[in-house]
Amino acid sequence: MSGHHEPLTTLRGTFVDSAGVLRAKQVPMEHAEVFGDVGLGASPVFSTFTADDQVAASPGIGPVGDLRLRADLSAAVPIGGGILWAPTDLVDQDGQAVAACPRTVLRHQVALASSAGLEVRTAIEVEFVLYEDTTGRPMASQAYGLSSLDAHEALVDDLMASLIDVGLTPEQLHAEYGPGRFEVSFAPADPLATADANVLARIVISAVARRHGCAASFSPKHSLDDVGTGAHHHLSIARDGVALLSGGQGPHGLTPDGAAVVASLVHHLPEILGGLAPSAPSALRLAPESWSGAFACWGLENREAAVRLCEATHGNHHGAHLEVKVVDPAANVYVAGALLLGTALHGLAAPHVLPEEMAVDPGTLDADELARRGVRALGGSLGATLDAFAGSRLATGILGAELLAPLVAVRRHEADLLAEHGAEAVVERLRFVWSA
Repeated sequence: MSGHHEPLTTLRGTFVDSAGVLRAKQVPMEHAEVFGDVGLGASPVFSTFTADDQVAASPGIGPVGDLRLRADLSAAVPIGGGILWAPTDLVDQDGQAVAACPRTVLRHQVALASSAGLEVRTAIEVEFVLYEDTTGRPMASQAYGLSSLDAHEALVDDLMASLIDVGLTPEQLHAEYGPGRFEVSFAPADPLATADANVLARIVISAVARRHGCAASFSPKHSLDDVGTGAHHHLSIARDGVALLSGGQGPHGLTPDGAAVVASLVHHLPEILGGLAPSAPSALRLAPESWSGAFACWGLENREAAVRLCEATHGNHHGAHLEVKVVDPAANVYVAGALLLGTALHGLAAPHVLPEEMAVDPGTLDADELARRGVRALGGSLGATLDAFAGSRLATGILGAELLAPLVAVRRHEADLLAEHGAEAVVERLRFVWSA
């Protein structure tokens, strides 16, 4: 995917819909200004496309009316082949942002944080599984193995070079746990830039995989036998240059505000989970002892807790931060970012008491002990997860009813698919829908 100096012939804009799927339109470069100003026509049902290309029923959304996908040319990046890529915003015919635009909702949360004097940095781990086109099976690999990098050297080198070529310099790239699974991570950035970069990374990874005769899966559960694929979100917050998650007198250096952020995330995760791990494969991924963060609790470097605190040590060169482990690649990345940031801001405005730290694997505790500690299990029934999401005052306040309603409607369709066809059929059907 090299070619910064190629003549640009095409502007391609992507929109992440309520199913977390990348939709796209493109124009010749001579029409780029139109795409970036007026935008291209989009039916209101762009918000209700499902992962299997149906249209979910959602109040007030139908065939009547018209919106526009407007390319954000300030975020455009050449991606090779004469293509200039840009994220898009959903706007009305007067050019005003609409309430159902996920990218606009995240932008609003970033503005709220900035107006409160907060500096927020986020990062997203990008996990994916490579399938061989010839066999239809995941590529052979060894968890964290040198042999995985050597055996697939041409692909790995191409991927590193292609990411760098589009301005996404990886901080690390390695084979993950599970056949064919790899992970690449990037430095923290502004939340909107992080979300845009996540979309771009998927585009690059998918293209490189195709170039080497493979297919990249970003499904949270690409196989029932697999532990599952996450999209862990990392979050750090400072006020006027002073970190909230370190330098305080609380546990592991938490300041009172830092403790409020952790407490808010732990307390509200069950009701916002429908925007973080929202798909049918998501529900199958969230399970104890699978490193998916299947319990609403927090702990220092605890990879089974939904909220993992990474302390400010020499080993954490970006400083103290939180890793929210329940998020997966089926989530709309802008929605997930908005929910996490909005929940953190809510905690600063209306603090909860920091719950007891979880210093052990919560999956090893019995139900009585979990109840004593006030720890709730996450996942299980997708229907119940979506009911909680639909009824959440916090989610409504962050996303707005106009975005929350189609998000829930689209994911209820996936719950119906799961009930009708069973887990194995749905996992196979949705294996590649979150790829580019």
